Amino acid sequence: MLVGVVPNIESKTEGNEISVDNAKKYKTRLYKRRWVIVSLFSSYSLCNAFQWIQYGIINNLFMEFYNVNSFAIDWMSMIYMLTYVPFIFPVTWLLDKKGLRIIALAATSINCVGAWIKVASVKPHLFWVTVLGQFACSLAQVFILGMPSRIASVWFGTGEVSTACLIGVFGNQLGIAIGFLVPPVLVPNVGDMDELAHHISVMFYITAGAATLIFILVLIMFQEKPDIPPSQAQVVMQNMAPQESSYRASVGRLLHNTPFVLLLITYGLNVGCFYAVSTLLNRMLINHYPGEEVNVGRIGLTIVIAGMVGSLICGIWLDKTKTYKQTTVAVYLLSFVGMVVYTFTLNLGHLWAVFITSAALGFFMTGYLPLGFEFAVELTYPESEGTSSGLLNCSAQVFGIIFTICQGKIIDYYGTLAGNIFLSVFLLLGTILTGMKNSSL
Repeated sequence: MLVGVVPNIESKTEGNEISVDNAKKYKTRLYKRRWVIVSLFSSYSLCNAFQWIQYGIINNLFMEFYNVNSFAIDWMSMIYMLTYVPFIFPVTWLLDKKGLRIIALAATSINCVGAWIKVASVKPHLFWVTVLGQFACSLAQVFILGMPSRIASVWFGTGEVSTACLIGVFGNQLGIAIGFLVPPVLVPNVGDMDELAHHISVMFYITAGAATLIFILVLIMFQEKPDIPPSQAQVVMQNMAPQESSYRASVGRLLHNTPFVLLLITYGLNVGCFYAVSTLLNRMLINHYPGEEVNVGRIGLTIVIAGMVGSLICGIWLDKTKTYKQTTVAVYLLSFVGMVVYTFTLNLGHLWAVFITSAALGFFMTGYLPLGFEFAVELTYPESEGTSSGLLNCSAQVFGIIFTICQGKIIDYYGTLAGNIFLSVFLLLGTILTGMKNSSL
């Protein structure tokens, strides 16, 4: 847990078996293995995130191959969002009861199964099979999204938590980046259905092979927790009385925490907009730049790479300054500005301009992801990181589905400009609500 909140542990953990003063008597240690653990997590998060966007970025090609409409392919992305909502609560309970290793094995095994199901779906009449494979991958995602902050706090020292959380989120972002870049290269826009099937099959086989290798590595190398806690805060957390760590009680306390509820809404608005932009990127850009599937992928890559840089800078900044509210408000406001600029330059006919405005949008919008996780941990300590992260991601999935469906319909009837203005309005609302958080952090 972070240094900035340790002085408040005593007032928030009455009834714990070990007080803060007593915790100081216990030995702490940092293990080199912590870097292996967070790297393994990033790897399987990457593989899963790649599969989320691999359909949407070549939406038009999968529409042609499976002979379905664009809304059906949009659901290949939205199924990740829809699956998350009902399954996050039992998965979070399982995390609290069984721990990190069981969750990691579940994530990698289910993701592997989903990848191999897709290998068997490469025939035009087997769209339902590829949907089944994507559903399995979306289920695996439930075991992944809320984990960065938990792994960071369980394995890393007080001065490393934000950076470790950043590395965990980095894997997901890199997977999305590769998902934007690689499918248009592996699956070119060819007219022959047999040739298209071959290219799709190659992509699915590569993904399944990578998922299998990662599962084996996790099975062999992933450890539940260090033998000696990395911080005094973890000494307290690991010895918390059972009634204090009850999942149901934790959710209840979080939903009565007004600053966290505001964060829940604002995080959902921001990340929901990112999900909609990512899912519909192909549809938006192909309307203005026909035949530019590869460049659409590169623009998606630009959004995420810029966001990774933003995440890195924000993570380091938080570790140094602990200025959570000020940083979050600034990044949110700039996300809104980036969305407005992107909206009004998309139809100018200059791809270079789209690359530049997409980079600005990604830097702030994607860079916000780890900020939300860490701000939630600070606002809700000593509640479980898995619980707060799960609620944040649940909010993001709900808003993601709503925004993707609404923006898709607006694009169909009124064009991309109106669709992007729709998202800009909600980012402005999120900026205002973020500034309303009553927090001294």
